[in-house]
Amino acid sequence: MLILILGLVLFLGTHAFSMLRAKRAEVVGRVGEGRYKLGYTLLSLAGLVLIGIGFHAYRADGYIPVWDPPVWTRHIALLLVLLAFIALASAYLPGHIRARAKHPMLLAVKIWATAHLLANGDLGSILLFGGFLAWAVAARISAKRRALTAGQVVAAHGGEAAAPAGWRNDAIAVTVGTLAWFVFGRYLHYPVIGVYAWPGLA
Repeated sequence: MLILILGLVLFLGTHAFSMLRAKRAEVVGRVGEGRYKLGYTLLSLAGLVLIGIGFHAYRADGYIPVWDPPVWTRHIALLLVLLAFIALASAYLPGHIRARAKHPMLLAVKIWATAHLLANGDLGSILLFGGFLAWAVAARISAKRRALTAGQVVAAHGGEAAAPAGWRNDAIAVTVGTLAWFVFGRYLHYPVIGVYAWPGLA
């Protein structure tokens, strides 16, 4: 559990620090943009590695149940994660979905985290997915405040929101998101995460 918590503090703390624009600018001014981005990337990756190692160790040796989610929450979670995959795909494809979501990556994280909170009632999962949900909500609020200050709408990780032009990119986002969701949920979730996500596999 300690490794998981350390990973969450490192990964989410690094991302939370980037929301403190004055502090970020101060550090960038002191060490330079290149070194800041390198340090940011390395700390984020280290946090992800620790989260992965810590969560696997926790599930293997120290699983702590808090509540017992009904079976139907797993089916709801599966559908919600489909929406998260589509939102994530739309972040790279300017269209109606991306324009409507405004911050599709953050939306994807919020949906993904909420889905897993519904389907998992143990302490480690609550810390993991609750932490990501809290960060995504805070990041969305921070981005909205920056946009209002600047007098423009800013899309997370993607510059200004592009005006929709037809439905082609939306169709691609839905197709790519659905395929990625199916492949990961059906074939990769257990090998990578160690938990069956697809109904009937376990």
